[in-house]
Amino acid sequence: DFNTTPFINAELYGGSVKVTAVDVATGLEVSVVGPSTAPRTELERVAIRKLRYMLGRAGNGKKEDGKGDPEPSEDKGGGGGIVV
Repeated sequence: DFNTTPFINAELYGGSVKVTAVDVATGLEVSVVGPSTAPRTELERVAIRKLRYMLGRAGNGKKEDGKGDPEPSEDKGGGGGIVV
């Protein structure tokens, strides 16, 4: 988990909402985009899960659960975003 509470920001873009989560300790920032009709708490939950995943990946190179081999780093294009 986090040593500090992540900073959360939500911005409305037409029919979409971009939610950004920032880990204050490392400065790592992730974003998710979803429909403006989605509950903000749900989009925040997804952003925080993505941030935890990325922190785990940056910290030890292992999967989110901390077990097994690291994910391959082969670039397959695309942004690797999460669709909600």
